Amino acid sequence: MYKIEKQAVPLGLLQKNGAKRRHFFCMSGVPMKFSCSVPFRLLAVLGVWVLAGCQMHPVSVEGGVAPPVKAPDTQKASDRMAIEAHMVWGGEVRCFAKGECRFVLVEHEEGRVVLHQLSGRTSRQLDRQPVAYHPDSAVWLSDTLVAAAVEATGSLDIFRVEGERLVRIHQAPVGFAPRDVILVSASQGRYKLLATPYSGKNVAWIDWHEDNRQAAVPKAVRWCEAPWHPVRVTKIPGLAGGGFAVACLDDRKVVAVSDADLLAAPRVLATFGAVARHARPSPSGQWLYVALETGARNARINMQTGELQYIQSPLTGSVAVAPLSDDLVVWAEDGKMYLQRLDADAKVLETRWIKTSGFSTGLQLIDVDGDGEQDLVVLNSVDTVVDVIYGPLWNRAVERL
Repeated sequence: MYKIEKQAVPLGLLQKNGAKRRHFFCMSGVPMKFSCSVPFRLLAVLGVWVLAGCQMHPVSVEGGVAPPVKAPDTQKASDRMAIEAHMVWGGEVRCFAKGECRFVLVEHEEGRVVLHQLSGRTSRQLDRQPVAYHPDSAVWLSDTLVAAAVEATGSLDIFRVEGERLVRIHQAPVGFAPRDVILVSASQGRYKLLATPYSGKNVAWIDWHEDNRQAAVPKAVRWCEAPWHPVRVTKIPGLAGGGFAVACLDDRKVVAVSDADLLAAPRVLATFGAVARHARPSPSGQWLYVALETGARNARINMQTGELQYIQSPLTGSVAVAPLSDDLVVWAEDGKMYLQRLDADAKVLETRWIKTSGFSTGLQLIDVDGDGEQDLVVLNSVDTVVDVIYGPLWNRAVERL
């Protein structure tokens, strides 16, 4: 038996389908942690049983109670492409020429690293290689090298792309079960990577040589509890230059570390009363947007002054964010995304919607089809489809009715 707060749930029911999410909440905002796999499509069935201790209240907004949120209208089929892939927890598209890109992704429950060729608005799977249990993310290191973070082996598995095949060439130890890996720098076959944990407070900076002349050695630094989805930022309040920022789920805060001293203890940029799920900077670097999982609002941090602004959400909150500009942002949740245009004080001027194919926990803005418009790659972590939604995104979103 696994316990969710005071409610006991049979293990077999929780493990069915193998999907997992670190947190979900009662509407009252009380966190319920899972240490095992939880299928989200069971939430409707479990609603009364699992959430029996929760009092369900409508979210209050200025002027009264928010009306029920309507599902977005269906966009045109030509506005998107669906790529079949099972429970994609992480991945990255890299484009080489106009309309020619490659997409590396990890299938979390299948234990696979997968390579796709994207040409214009078509996709073709090239290769699919096994790794140990629960790969969580993948990133390009160069045009021919990719790294995948793998929980069971506590490693970064590095592959070389040879033609249309993925060939594993190295396994770099991390020192913990990694959730995320990002590229910090690359020069003449030398790569610096940052790995962050699924759970725990330590992150690891890893230096790796492509020719493997010496073993990759991780340098651990204590950051915060569950720092998910780190990102490079060009500005940090009170400091010259940029560095790296991350949302800390269990500590409910956002922290940043400067390029000047990557091994230093991070600075706390903001602390929240809700889970800080995902943080991403606006294109100019002026704002760091933060997806808050509960509380009917999200946030942004002024990366020059440190000012914190809250943003009203039409839903409980969101689990992923992708800023299109300083004042135009995409938020993602289960089966939908909402786009918000904001004023200088973070007041919502307009909200529009786009339907997605599942629980949308990863977003990447990139021009996939080479038409000069930013497209959005949506990783649906509990479903079998990756969405590629073509721009212009604001114009193709629909207004809330």
